[in-house]
Amino acid sequence: MSVFANLVERLADLLQPLFHASAAAAAIIVFTALVRLLVHPLSRAAARGQRARAALQPKVAELRKKHAKNPEKLRKAVLELHAEEKVAPLSGCLPSLLQLPAFFLLYHLFSNSTIGGDGNGLLTHQLVAAPLGGRWADALGDGGVFGGAGLVYLALFAVVAAVATFNYVRTKRMAAAGGPLPVGDGDEPVPGFAAVGRIMPFMSYLTIVTVAVVPLAAALYVVTSTTWSAVERAVLYR
Repeated sequence: MSVFANLVERLADLLQPLFHASAAAAAIIVFTALVRLLVHPLSRAAARGQRARAALQPKVAELRKKHAKNPEKLRKAVLELHAEEKVAPLSGCLPSLLQLPAFFLLYHLFSNSTIGGDGNGLLTHQLVAAPLGGRWADALGDGGVFGGAGLVYLALFAVVAAVATFNYVRTKRMAAAGGPLPVGDGDEPVPGFAAVGRIMPFMSYLTIVTVAVVPLAAALYVVTSTTWSAVERAVLYR
């Protein structure tokens, strides 16, 4: 973890002339963008896979009619169809899974007071008036909702809500137009997956809860990555 801490510190030093006291926060945003760039090829592959799955929907519909009374046969038939066409049913989940290590690194880095036996200097950094190691509960206890730190969180909540609304509207429009949707937004690679797809647009709003309970540094990662995903999907699934 000390290696990762050094990386964040170096990025912060490079950005300090531009962002001053918020340089570490800017470094986290840059780090998040670099992670997303690394997994972007997988996101493009997932989009291609989704279009391939969309092309299979007429065949999947036929299988549903054929095995309407036998869910187990339907499940096997759908999976066999995807295997024959060399389409991975849940490949769209891979980019998100690969980002988890970076998120947990930030979470632990800004949750510990020491790194390698030394004091964690990153905890002294702030985003405007909010400490990067603090949480929303800390902000509420230090100035309240409209205090300096509280306003930082309100801004992050507003960004998450705006992105979630954008995702919800885009998903509904694509569903109405019959276009290919990201996995979980209407595609049903296995029986029962559509039920998950119906609630997925609303789950974006739950990101607000994550932002509220994790250290601000990890919250910045979540907000940046969520915003990136919204823009990326709008481009790849247009």
